[in-house]
Amino acid sequence: MLEKAKALGMTEDEYNKVKDILGREPTSTELAMYSVEWSEHCGYPRSRALLKLLPKEGHYASVSGADAGGIEIEPGLTIVFKMESHNHPSQVEPRQGAATGVGGIVRDIFTVGARPIACLDSLRFGPLTEPRARYLFNGVVEGISWYGNCLGIPTVAGEVGFHPSYSGNCLVGVMGVGVAQSDKIASGAASGAGNAVMYFGNATGRDGIGGCSILASQEMTDQASRPTVQVGDPFAEKCLIEACLEALQTGAIVSMKDMGAAGLTCTTCEQAAAGGVGMDIDLAMVPLRESGMEPFEIMMSESQERMLAVVQAGREAEVAQIFQKWGLHAAVLGRVTDDGLLRVRVREQVVAEMPAQSLADAPLYELPAEEPKGLAEKHAFNFSAVAEPQNYHQALLRLLQSPNIASKEWVYEQYDHLVQINTVVRPGHGDAAVLRVRESQMGKGIAVKADCNSRYCFLDPFVGAQIAVAECARNLVCVGAEPAGVTDCLCFGNPEKPDRFWQFKRAVEGIAEACRFFRLPVVSGNVSFYNETPESVIHPSPLIGAVGVLDDVQAAIGMAFRDAGDAIVLVGQCLDELGGSEYMATLHNLETGRPPELNLERELNAQKLTLAAIRAGLVKSAHDCSEGGLAVALAECCITGAIGAGIELPDTIEAAANIRLDAVLFGESQSRIVLTTQPENLPRLQEMARGVGVPLSYLGAVGGERLIISDNRAGVLRPVVDAPLGEIELAYRGAIARLMS
Repeated sequence: MLEKAKALGMTEDEYNKVKDILGREPTSTELAMYSVEWSEHCGYPRSRALLKLLPKEGHYASVSGADAGGIEIEPGLTIVFKMESHNHPSQVEPRQGAATGVGGIVRDIFTVGARPIACLDSLRFGPLTEPRARYLFNGVVEGISWYGNCLGIPTVAGEVGFHPSYSGNCLVGVMGVGVAQSDKIASGAASGAGNAVMYFGNATGRDGIGGCSILASQEMTDQASRPTVQVGDPFAEKCLIEACLEALQTGAIVSMKDMGAAGLTCTTCEQAAAGGVGMDIDLAMVPLRESGMEPFEIMMSESQERMLAVVQAGREAEVAQIFQKWGLHAAVLGRVTDDGLLRVRVREQVVAEMPAQSLADAPLYELPAEEPKGLAEKHAFNFSAVAEPQNYHQALLRLLQSPNIASKEWVYEQYDHLVQINTVVRPGHGDAAVLRVRESQMGKGIAVKADCNSRYCFLDPFVGAQIAVAECARNLVCVGAEPAGVTDCLCFGNPEKPDRFWQFKRAVEGIAEACRFFRLPVVSGNVSFYNETPESVIHPSPLIGAVGVLDDVQAAIGMAFRDAGDAIVLVGQCLDELGGSEYMATLHNLETGRPPELNLERELNAQKLTLAAIRAGLVKSAHDCSEGGLAVALAECCITGAIGAGIELPDTIEAAANIRLDAVLFGESQSRIVLTTQPENLPRLQEMARGVGVPLSYLGAVGGERLIISDNRAGVLRPVVDAPLGEIELAYRGAIARLMS
């Protein structure tokens, strides 16, 4: 049995602990159940202690459900959201891996009684010069598009990054967003001895067996097999959404959970443990689509589009009728008991019996953490040894063509981002997507965004993770939304290696500190470890998703420069820093130094100023300076608005008079936002900036058909970029399509 346990991903100590709990040798079914529920993907034994650092309270009231959490945007109305990963399945079979990632996160949303209204994705791949990376990228985007479009749920925002560290292990983070009445949030805690345990949805097959304990809880190897990848059916999921929401409205559902990772094992033990009760189920009642399935296969299967619920005794037929109307299975598997035991039978034969709590409470591990070797040397790198560009015009064009910066329209044009007709600010038009919330009695809307600069996290996971939170919040502010809550998808290498665990620990500490400072609750999330191969490990990637609130969606703004003559101003400071920048990576092939400095107080003040100015009607466009720095931000505003700009870099740019020109143009100093305003509003904007102590620099004016940037910091006007709009647009918009073809 010990060898069986090891084959299932368990350690010898875990196997012995199971024997101690049971007081005997486990059966094959029991061993399978402990292996999946104690895996890192389900039980979080190596991360759970650190996750307690993340704050749960903030400006907006946070709400917890069984599989997802949210924030209350007005009395009685909650936005539910969560991000999860489907990395390993997508590396093995990209289309189905990504598609079932969408299906899983959508089920997490409607499981708690929320109607899904949007999805986002956060993706990482190897360089697009690699055929395998192009294959994975194409398959993942196709899978997300296929499943989401079939469901009729818009994919409205996200981000994509490319780096050699992801060649052997792509990342697919998917975020779901839904809306629910606050008093109708469904429970995940079973109760009431005698209540029915009911199975809803698709039939069970052998797909996905071992997905959480074997595929997602070990390093990737060439032996990873397709049968561990789930197979999705979006049309069944659409029916499941409607059936579950209708069944919840009856009041007959006591608790409900999605049969995702660990399938029946997870949904039985976790609901029972949460309610302090037991369950007795008969596997002979499980709808199967394959003959001859063993009990352990049924309990481990991760077949998609399935739910497990506790239903009030006597109302089974009423609930079953709803699911049958939608063409879905509805079967009573057993009953809730009061003995705290999870008992699994095949008719009269008991194949597993254990305390439900023992399954749900995975062991906790304290792992050693150690700073990676060579990091101090990277931090000490002397950038004065790096030559500035001979031609800034060409340097800007090269940056605009970098897949990490270039337009992602090749991705989002494959998604239906307008279905449900709630999308106010579309992908590519603003720093975040904006959605109207039809259920709001106060006319409120939301903005949503996902972000993370993994290179920063590689160089300093604490600061990099804080920047991910800050940039997400800044992006929300740039469309006119107040940041309200956060979800995370923490993707790292093997935690049993001290340098990988150190990266994870520092990133969680960074997120916790930033969220506490900004008063943003972390309402939900996911941890994905073992994202590495024997040859390489991913850059630490704490993917952050965020939701903000708009009092009036009609007041939302985008990034596009709009009208000739509008004044262009810069909120924030340009600092002499190039560490971790896309400029250093793309033009100098260097990934070194420290990431940009982040001063949380300065960041918050910049966000407050920008949001107040937008709400006062003073701002016509807003765009965050991030990858590629100020020059790229200006180019993106020109391209999106199809209008040029004349920029003069004066010595009045805060702290920029005596620093390198490449640091001014391409450095990625934080807490900076490019705004436009009508000239007559500029004095008031400057007065507001002085009032909160935020630097505000006049840069130039919108107009013409070229982006012209001149350096006048030394008192001698020197043009450094003079680019026709058509040239920069061709570089920016077509870069990814050219690489993919």
